[in-house]
Amino acid sequence: MTYCVGILVQDGIVMIADTRTNAGLDNVATFQKLHVFETEGERVVTLATAGNLAISQSVLSLLTEGLEDPETGEKETLDMMPSMFRSAQFVGRAIREVYRIDGKALKQQGSSFDVQMLLGGQINSGKARLFMIYSAGNFIEATPETPYLQIGEHKYGKPILDRSVTEATSLADALKLGLISMDSTMRSNLGVGMPIDLMAYRRDRLKVALQKRIEPGEPYFHDLRERWSAALRAAHVAIPSPPYGLDD
Repeated sequence: MTYCVGILVQDGIVMIADTRTNAGLDNVATFQKLHVFETEGERVVTLATAGNLAISQSVLSLLTEGLEDPETGEKETLDMMPSMFRSAQFVGRAIREVYRIDGKALKQQGSSFDVQMLLGGQINSGKARLFMIYSAGNFIEATPETPYLQIGEHKYGKPILDRSVTEATSLADALKLGLISMDSTMRSNLGVGMPIDLMAYRRDRLKVALQKRIEPGEPYFHDLRERWSAALRAAHVAIPSPPYGLDD
């Protein structure tokens, strides 16, 4: 019931998330899955969540309300982390703490501990970085060779990014390709749906460049969907038919 994508390019970071959490015939629900933690001039940290909504909300509460430092006994929050790497470690620690509290009960009810998160941003003079954090609290990082990460229903939007996104892609094109990837996912999976939340950050600016929610019928996204469909139809028509003896 989710698709989130983060793209790390030389110009900065784009993160996009849908908001659908339930897609029953008579019960369509939406919740915010993209969360921005900004202190202008100091940090921009963005978190996208997928998986069990209750787990994600518990983790977010711990990140904002604080976890006790085992050495000092003082509470730490995500806003206090000195680097993106430490932020990723802190999110992983919060996930493990929620598992410690709720994991046994979930297992007894036959439910899995299902959560994944994308964490991207920049803190002070550190590098802009993008991480994918798993339900065990461990994580991987985007690289120049793999400049994007996805969580949730990622398979439908992945081919577009594989063919188009490189580290040298401009921030505007990263945003456009991310939206095309989201559109492709929504067309193939009813569990992913609008509104869409997005955030764009320009490297070393330490303030959000763009934060927006795209509602159904928003003109640019509607035009993007129509143009992409038309471009795909034109492309397949322009390719010669296979020379395998199918002519009448």
